[in-house]
Amino acid sequence: MSKLTKNQKIAIAKIEPDKVYKLSEAAALLKEITFTKFDASVDLDVRLGVDPRKANQMVRGIVTLPHGTGKETKVLVLCTPDKEEEAKAAGADFVGLDEYIAKIKAGWTDVDVIITTPSVMAKVGALGRILGPRGLMPNPKTGTVTMEVGKAVTEVKAGKIDFKVDKFGIVHSSVAKVSFTADKIEENAKEFLSTINKLKPSAAKGTYVISIYLSSTMSPGLQIDPKSVETK
Repeated sequence: MSKLTKNQKIAIAKIEPDKVYKLSEAAALLKEITFTKFDASVDLDVRLGVDPRKANQMVRGIVTLPHGTGKETKVLVLCTPDKEEEAKAAGADFVGLDEYIAKIKAGWTDVDVIITTPSVMAKVGALGRILGPRGLMPNPKTGTVTMEVGKAVTEVKAGKIDFKVDKFGIVHSSVAKVSFTADKIEENAKEFLSTINKLKPSAAKGTYVISIYLSSTMSPGLQIDPKSVETK
């Protein structure tokens, strides 16, 4: 077993064993126990009392974080020429169609979000095997297949993210950066958790939110008391 570094020892010493924190406490403490030289991401892991194998218990949604994600999101818009100017004006990083489809088929996926229009989904659908495993496939449910490409780009750049429960019943997402104030981390996390609560499937029985953990890149996880999170 590798030895703990000086910073790891400091972080562990600040965490009370077996303590379940209020969200506000955890947001403040997380800033004290993160020692990365880069601006680490703040992550939420939420274990839900659902069976994702059943379609009527799938939890998937979108949320716009009030303070954004803190990272630059690279957006590709696959569209016909009549929509290109709209996409560019909204701040899309890459705009086009056939040339980018060819690049993706050749292995290029250096983007965070792909937005497209319904009219070209037949072409984009052929990229499913490449984009699907990377979470890049456009989907009407997440607002990435739309005629309003400008609006979609603006929302993504402002901090709109989509999420889906995995096969283990866990929703994982980055919701902030450690450089954010504790208040902003807390507010982003609350918005994310509020959205998850609103998406509770009617078929899900028993406890819905089983556990919540807040962590940053390479930091220990802090368990959050679900009752301490006031949701809308």
